[in-house]
Amino acid sequence: MNALRRVLAVARKEFRQLRRDRLTGAMIIGIPLMQVLLFGYAINTDVRHLRAGVADLAGTQRARMLVADAEASQVIDVVERVQSAADLESLLQRGVIAVGLFIPHDFDRRVYRLGTAALHGEPAQVPAQLLVDGGDPVILGAAQGLAHLPVTMRFVAGPSGVVSHDSFEVRAFYNPERRSVVQIVPGLIGVILTMTMVLFTAVAIVRERERGNLELLITTPVRTIELMVGKILPYIAIGLIQVTLVLAIGVVVFGVPVRGSLLDLYLAAVLFVGASLTLGLLISTFAQTQFQAAQMMVFVFLPSMLLSGFMFPFDGMPRLAQLIGEVLPLTHFLRLARGILLRGAPLGQLRGELGPLAIFLVVALGIAILRFRKRLD
Repeated sequence: MNALRRVLAVARKEFRQLRRDRLTGAMIIGIPLMQVLLFGYAINTDVRHLRAGVADLAGTQRARMLVADAEASQVIDVVERVQSAADLESLLQRGVIAVGLFIPHDFDRRVYRLGTAALHGEPAQVPAQLLVDGGDPVILGAAQGLAHLPVTMRFVAGPSGVVSHDSFEVRAFYNPERRSVVQIVPGLIGVILTMTMVLFTAVAIVRERERGNLELLITTPVRTIELMVGKILPYIAIGLIQVTLVLAIGVVVFGVPVRGSLLDLYLAAVLFVGASLTLGLLISTFAQTQFQAAQMMVFVFLPSMLLSGFMFPFDGMPRLAQLIGEVLPLTHFLRLARGILLRGAPLGQLRGELGPLAIFLVVALGIAILRFRKRLD
């Protein structure tokens, strides 16, 4: 009986401590809620609404009907219309589209020949082409379903009835072997940097407070912004070392291609590391202990993993999930890393992803400076 009273006394003490620890209480409810919502929104193997471009050189009714059928499948949304296959390839390289529909000027003639050959059991050239960013096998698999859209069934009939044939020939760019590791490794650079940079920096300031080292800074002329920048600089070097390590393993062990400039990749990495470090500093202004800083890291890492496009195609997510993902630094760095390494895109073509990273860095650093107080409490 005495033992039971002692156990209950300890349990009551623990409940009171949890009640005082608001962050832990929020985690008890917040983590399950966040995981259910994130996984429910982000996990979508039935990919829809991929950004697509169309180069319709034929301009005929049949060609327009084929494009309309492709859009009606909901696999693609046409966002660009260009004049040549080269323009489609340029859009693919820049990451503007994931799928390109190329319809040649002699499309109707090819349809006729295809139907005639099918009636006689002879091979014939498929009338149109799908240009697909094959760096992501999930996108390639979704786009391949469009290749089976029937193109001749409306136009060519013979003694045996209506003839049907695939409409598109699929051309996979940037990952002809269709290896998942080619897509994963560039993304892992950003994921590892997010996990380590945010956590390291978040813990750094809190550790200074717990150990009493801030007492030394109180009597110095060091300003808040100088303290913040000084905390960040060493970790930028560490981040670049991690980039080099992951990239070297990816190239040597897994054969990941490097089609773009390594200088461009490192410049993008510096900006991304800076954004991640300022996020860690911001977390440190809220956390009172190192354990709390690690807890808050969960609220950053899970959305970054699921809503950035690392695990699932970004275009296939609901609009709300995409809007949240656009705020995350990892989303933009993934596009930069994959664009440079896999598609060989120069940094100038991807400059649209640099702006959000720079804005995030400035805003997060500004909020961290406003919240930080160079004092013991």
